[in-house]
Parts: sequence; structure tokens; C-alpha cells
Amino acid sequence: MNDWQRDWPAPAKINLFLHVVGRRADGYHLLQTVFRFLDFGDTIRCEPRSDGRILLANPLPGVAPESDLTIRAATALRAATGATAGVTLHVEKRIPMGGGLGGGSSDAATTLLALNRLWRTGLDSLQLQSIGLALGADVPIFIHGRSAFAEGVGERFTDVTLPAAWYLVLTPAVTVPTHAIFGSPALRRDTPAIAAADWRPGFGHNDLEAVACSLYPEVQRHLDWLRQYGDARMSGSGACCFVEFVQESAARAALAALPADMRGFVAAGIDRHPLVKPFGS
Repeated sequence: MNDWQRDWPAPAKINLFLHVVGRRADGYHLLQTVFRFLDFGDTIRCEPRSDGRILLANPLPGVAPESDLTIRAATALRAATGATAGVTLHVEKRIPMGGGLGGGSSDAATTLLALNRLWRTGLDSLQLQSIGLALGADVPIFIHGRSAFAEGVGERFTDVTLPAAWYLVLTPAVTVPTHAIFGSPALRRDTPAIAAADWRPGFGHNDLEAVACSLYPEVQRHLDWLRQYGDARMSGSGACCFVEFVQESAARAALAALPADMRGFVAAGIDRHPLVKPFGS
């Protein structure tokens, strides 16, 4: 298939834990987390244009085109490389907005990865990550493309090996603005840091969870329901929350038992972004 005709995957992510370990002088929070991708996400198709414009075929309701991360990513790549080509971006959304699953960041990263290839701009992963970091703190992990322990503002990575797992992810019908969580005076910002080598599956918690639950009781209600199955946690700054299963059948049985007023999906954890090649390939 011609690359201009293909669908480019933009997978969701979950944060297996998320600690706020400090705050920089410029206001950015210092984090420690482990990112894992899911075999669930958005897709993007790129349509070439001859007029040099960068457009979104299906703008998100309430989001100005110039604020959309996919438009910003394409514009930033062109500015960084001197490319002049235009593109229409067709984004098929499945990842909920404001859910802590990294949908906008993943879409931006996939836009960078796709257009770097389609426009033949030739940037390597670190160069694309640098462009991505200016768009948002979660964009670089999707370009890095492997399960990783992340530090700093979320841009310094140590790859980790994770056991196979399935996740039941619940998607409360609320949008949690990231700034509302990080701006809260109730947010704990002094969790002790650990060395990446000391992290183990099951460690830690999500420091943002208590604030999100206090502001959005629906998040707390979904977490409470999930906890009958194990150590349920919120992902990122919310509102989505998840619990881990060893077997797909158990995850799907829990999904089938979901109350009628709750929504969710089952997905496998994946160790590599679909667009990132294995080492040595």
C-alpha cells in the first residue's frame, strides 16, 4: 500500500504509576512514571495537498484548528525542516479527550512520525522528540516508542520490560483538564523519587488521583467499582482508570459485568509503538 493511502496508528497509553517528585522554578512539575501503550487508539490518514496548506479534515468540536495538536505538529515539523508540502489530516478518534490516555499527544506524535516519512524530512527519533516536547510533555514517549520509566517533565526515558497483561479501562463521561489538576493547591508535589532500576510492577500510585476524584466524583465512582478486581488506578491526570488482568477472558468477563451507566473497553498492553521498529531492524 502507498504510504499516503495507509492508516497510521496512534495508540493510547496508560501510566502504571505517576508520582510528582518536585516542581521547577518555571512551574513545570517533575514526574516519575511508567508508560505502557495499549492496542487501542486513534488512526490518522494523510492526504497530500498541492497548495501548501495544513488542514484538518474533521476538526474536533470546541477545538480551534490552530490549537489542534496534529495541526501544530505538522506545522512544527515543516518549520524545523524547511519542508513546503501541504497535507490534510484525517483523524479517526477513539481515545477519549481529557481521559489521561494521551490521545492528543499520541495523535501529534503519529503526525510527526508519518509526515517525517511522507515528506522525507529525515529527522531521527531524538530530533522528533525535541519537536514533540515543545508541543506537550507526553508527545516524546510516543516517538520513543517503547515501554519506559520516565522522569523530568516526562521526557527522560529508561526502557523497562513489562509482563504481558490485559487491562479493563473505564472511560467516565467527564473531561478532566490537566491544568485543573496540576494547578490545585491540594496536589502533593513531594513524593520521594526512586531510581529507575528500583521500579517494579505494582509499585507506587497516582499522585493526581486524589485531586481528580475530589473535583470529579465520577472518577472516584469508577475507581471504586474497578477495585473489586484489583489495584485500580487512574491514568495520567484522568479521568480514565484501569485495572490489570493476566488473562483476556477475565478482563472481558469484568467488562460484561459493567453497570449500565458505565463505559469501558478491554485492551492488551503492548511494549512497542506500532510505528517504531525493533532494535537492530
